[in-house]
Amino acid sequence: MSAELRYCEDLFNYSRRESRVVTVGNVIMGGGHPVVVQSMITSDTRDTDACVAEVLQLAEAGCQLVRITAQTKKYAANLENIRDGVRAAGCEVPLVADIHFKPDAAFEAAKWVEKVRVNPGNYADKKKFEIREYTDEQYEEELERIREEFGPLVRLCKELNRAIRIGTNHGSLSDRIMNRYGDTPLGMVESALEFARIAREDDFHNFVFSMKASNPKVMIEAYRLLVARLAEEGSDWNYPLHLGVTEAGDGEDGRIKSAIGIGSLLADGIGDTIRVSLTEDAVHEVPVAQALVEAIPSGGCETGVRANWNPFEYERRKSEVQEVGGFKLGGTELMRVFTSRKKWDAVAHKIEQMGDFKPEIVMEDSGVIALDPKDNEAIAEVNQAESPQLVTVADGIEMPMIAAFRLLAAKLDGRHAILLKDDLSPSTDAAADFLPTLLQASMNLGSLICDGIGDAIIVQGEEAPGQSLRLSYNILQAAGARIFKTDYVACPSCGRTLFNLQETTQKIREATGHLKGVRIAVMGCIVNGPGEMADADFGYVGGAPGKINLYVGKQAVKFNIPEGEAVERLKDLIQEHGRWIEAPEKVAEV
Repeated sequence: MSAELRYCEDLFNYSRRESRVVTVGNVIMGGGHPVVVQSMITSDTRDTDACVAEVLQLAEAGCQLVRITAQTKKYAANLENIRDGVRAAGCEVPLVADIHFKPDAAFEAAKWVEKVRVNPGNYADKKKFEIREYTDEQYEEELERIREEFGPLVRLCKELNRAIRIGTNHGSLSDRIMNRYGDTPLGMVESALEFARIAREDDFHNFVFSMKASNPKVMIEAYRLLVARLAEEGSDWNYPLHLGVTEAGDGEDGRIKSAIGIGSLLADGIGDTIRVSLTEDAVHEVPVAQALVEAIPSGGCETGVRANWNPFEYERRKSEVQEVGGFKLGGTELMRVFTSRKKWDAVAHKIEQMGDFKPEIVMEDSGVIALDPKDNEAIAEVNQAESPQLVTVADGIEMPMIAAFRLLAAKLDGRHAILLKDDLSPSTDAAADFLPTLLQASMNLGSLICDGIGDAIIVQGEEAPGQSLRLSYNILQAAGARIFKTDYVACPSCGRTLFNLQETTQKIREATGHLKGVRIAVMGCIVNGPGEMADADFGYVGGAPGKINLYVGKQAVKFNIPEGEAVERLKDLIQEHGRWIEAPEKVAEV
């Protein structure tokens, strides 16, 4: 880590980032207060009764802030009726208006709800994917235009005691930012800071930041860089942070991706409010978010050791390649999946039928060296070995997982490979709730992988052999470490969505789930579509009610396709670009 930039006090000891207090109605965030859980309704904002019912359902589930989209001024005006209906039911959960593109909608919304979310990439800013060079004078002219649009909202929020979220999305950076900073975490941070400076000019400080992306690595780097940049700006720039992974998807994949992005930052003491964005009914997001908050580790160890990796730019640790159990690992080789002898024996009779979730190496047969990362003598002995070794943290060590493996990586010679574990106490409880296990494993392993640490993984916190192996591979996929199946970027439903996201996502999965290594984005509307699809090979985006636009990368190539034909047309598009293969015949389970 550079001496100039730091995003947390100590990478080996948990401490909560100190932030100022921001109030949203009766909810306080920052200032050491508990992490606030929020979600977003999916009903049409013009349907007052449906919106009120959904807000009440979320509040009953434990949601502490509820967000509602407001596409236009007309939609925003109905927030008054929604608010009145919610309050008449005796519910005091603060409401947040989600604004994209329309400053007049934000201004209207601020009259009725406690918080307004604006996206710097498309609020009074241009996003036409134009390539041009901005002179300093032209750049300042653009900022002045934004000041004229954003300033009135800031002043109204100050007058009415509203809060603002300055919410940058990786998928919707403006042309101005893209041309100066590129599609980068730095661009995301600078985009948000421009709006923050405008707010501060009016002495308005009741705002929070967010840096959301569908790629956990990008999201983690952006938040880390934001924290470091805020510290550089001065001690009074300690604004709270809202954490989220956009377009995480559904099912296990959505929960794993969210846990990697949100959980790893929470584990470093970063984050004051969170939302888990799932392509499911919004009420299912709340228990996942609550479980992530409960999983925040504490403690650490006295080290005096400095990290030897750059936390602001992903690079895999440079270990040397070695052969273990018939597989190459280390260097740029695939991250390998280990299992225990007991679990291997339990699945040995059906390994050929396990498809993509096969175990690769038995830990007990691997020659792995298990160490206490605080034992300097044992580590020095390994470092003196002539050939590269495979090393892990010994079970039973009383240290938080992330801190333990970071300490091991900091002390161990780079040539030695590291086997990551999700848990240092192998589970023997077959009846244990799977969600906490899934989230804890994803947080621990995903955080370390996104640090660039690790050459192989083993999931010990899940007792069931098949389930632990599936979880291992899904974590590697979500962290971008090993792509073995189709990758989906699917946004959560909201009032802007132009088709049934859950049903459509499932249809697309059924049609394309066998296309290993192909990344497909499923977007309910155009708000983040093209930008988030920059990382996708193909995109399926709502263009108008009942009509779908298809993309290659972030370029729209097919327009206004009837929804009933769109999945088949997507298959045709994938075939046109040479990425289609026929699905293999399913093998009956043994």
